[in-house]
Amino acid sequence: MSEARKAPRVRRERSATESLLSIVLGLEAVLMFFVALAAFRLDVVPPAVAFGGGAAVIVVLLVVSRLLRYRSGVWLGWALQLGLIALGFLLPLMFFIGAGFAAIWIYCFVTGVRLDRRNATLRAAADSESSTLPSTSHAEEQ
Repeated sequence: MSEARKAPRVRRERSATESLLSIVLGLEAVLMFFVALAAFRLDVVPPAVAFGGGAAVIVVLLVVSRLLRYRSGVWLGWALQLGLIALGFLLPLMFFIGAGFAAIWIYCFVTGVRLDRRNATLRAAADSESSTLPSTSHAEEQ
């Protein structure tokens, strides 16, 4: 009995914007681990709130990093940037750290959009160029 062979799964091509922004959200998830530890150690909030809230924010950051292919995922990312800055009300240093990560987010967003536009232009040029070339069978007949 022969087993039917499945065709290899084709991976979806991620945009530059999606890749860059997911890196930022991943780094912010690591940051939140340390923020939770600092909030616990400085007795800013009770331990359950520090670790539970920190874990919840980490999960949200990681989930949103997977949703960046959608426009709503990018908007959620922007909201999370504001949330990280707002953590400055609990830990004042987070005003600066959150603003720094928001600046990285903005840079990656702008750069990613620029790269995606350039890649789309190059892809369109390559497609139009390949459609104007004569086929190999036609070239062999001549």
